[in-house]
Amino acid sequence: MGELIDGKTIAEKIRISIALEVQKLKKKNIKPKLGVILVGNDLPSQTYVNKKQQAAETAGISFVLKKFPASVSKNKLITEIKNLQKKENLSGLIIQLPLPEKLYTSEVINAVDPKIDVDCLTDANIGKLVMNTNYIFPPTPFAVVTILKELNFDLVGKNITIVGMGALVGKPLAIILSNAGASVITCNSRTRDTKEKCLMADVIVTGVGKKDLLRGDMVKLGTIVIDTGIVFENGKMYGDANKEEILPKASYFTPTPGGVGPITVALLLQNTVLCAKQNAKK
Repeated sequence: MGELIDGKTIAEKIRISIALEVQKLKKKNIKPKLGVILVGNDLPSQTYVNKKQQAAETAGISFVLKKFPASVSKNKLITEIKNLQKKENLSGLIIQLPLPEKLYTSEVINAVDPKIDVDCLTDANIGKLVMNTNYIFPPTPFAVVTILKELNFDLVGKNITIVGMGALVGKPLAIILSNAGASVITCNSRTRDTKEKCLMADVIVTGVGKKDLLRGDMVKLGTIVIDTGIVFENGKMYGDANKEEILPKASYFTPTPGGVGPITVALLLQNTVLCAKQNAKK
């Protein structure tokens, strides 16, 4: 029987460290502040933003939330993003995703100043990630790395299969793990032999948002399974992986909720603090 990874405990350690760092920065008159842009009335997005606000304020980080209706035009939203950056002395700014489809363009994301892009989604910061010159990491992909570090898992030479190649998790995670020396296999919606690729893996990471995407017969004995997918069904949150089938075979498994999510929020705050320090130097 595998062991469940307690994301809340890992996140709490990070948050304690962040709170101490914020206290030190405030003594130097550096005051970290996180801004969030929320478009529309997506209930899960509102829930995530509330959690980010609670976590930020608990750590002593100021929080600014700007809401816009789903009907807002792309140009209006970009203008408001730029205005917010001029008016507020932000250390971090995120655009809560997903945006309404008509707005989900690189133009909106790239309206965020890369120096405060704590989600690491701008072209400039993705480029730094590729070239391994970044000083902050995308929060959810780095939550995966943080979990593996917590398990004292050496990435070098290990086979890691990523199921799902979205911009938020799969793509940046593949870059991070490759830079760390792992052998990375990626699977997308058109991959024909996903099961075989998963059975080859020492670690499987999912990031699709499809319940029961990963089943027990896709996991070899002793594999570490890290589930970053989120899907709501009848008001209940699920991940991509079937816990009942996989847990008897995996060595470690992240539950949903309570696995990757809390660590992601903690690392978002950590990025906000790192950006505050970096920008103060400049």
